[in-house]
Amino acid sequence: MESAADKADQPRRTSVWLEGKPAARGRKSERSDHPTGLDRDRIISVSVRLLDAEGPAKFSMRRLAAELGVTAMSLYWYVDTKDDLLELALDSVFSEIGTSDDKHEADDADGTADPGSDWRDDLRALAGSYRALLVRHPWVSALVGKFLNIGPHSMEFSAAVLRVMRRTGLPPHGQTGALASVFQFVYGFGTIEGHFVQRCAEAGMTQDQYYRDAMGRMSEQQEYRGRFEQSEEMTEARGADTVEEMRERDFTFALELLVAGIEAMRTRG
Repeated sequence: MESAADKADQPRRTSVWLEGKPAARGRKSERSDHPTGLDRDRIISVSVRLLDAEGPAKFSMRRLAAELGVTAMSLYWYVDTKDDLLELALDSVFSEIGTSDDKHEADDADGTADPGSDWRDDLRALAGSYRALLVRHPWVSALVGKFLNIGPHSMEFSAAVLRVMRRTGLPPHGQTGALASVFQFVYGFGTIEGHFVQRCAEAGMTQDQYYRDAMGRMSEQQEYRGRFEQSEEMTEARGADTVEEMRERDFTFALELLVAGIEAMRTRG
């Protein structure tokens, strides 16, 4: 058995992507007890499905093995730890973000794009895709802060974001701040939206039903009444019929404020 001292002497794992190539250990022909019909892609795919359905808190190697119809130990031919698998699952869903690589692969090193490309449109598209990812997979928001997130799909997304920022015309020292303002906003917005959608689903209600029920109960409470009236005025000013429409208008307007801010700072030089 490995002693505490032995474990202390081992270098700390920082990322599955920094531990050599993330490939399965051994080959089928080399191990007679290697699980049949199992491969890393299938394991990751089922992991994503379980994370979507149950979240990371309930995710375990035993639960995953049961879903795959294999023993928990057989999974360790493909990953060393559960964290490694979570990191692989996290990177896999980033493949869902459209990065327009084909469109911009010929960009110059200084970020110059073809005349028909507008950095504003590309920024809106990337922000919208990132938001959709966070809503579609609510567990992602917790994991992006836990892992380095340096897998190939995640890095492709990061590269696309940096390409857009280079084309804004902001000085280099301002590009990281602009990037943070946009994508930390999207992260927060998408995280809250994803959790709300998940909460409604768990309650067996639509988003509109849940919202109306919550607002109705709040309006009945004396301590919330004044605040509720102000909130109701703002809601009416949005001019939308559904929660999703209101949220879409808020996101679009907030993103346009950030785009306008980038343009203003660029003008200042």
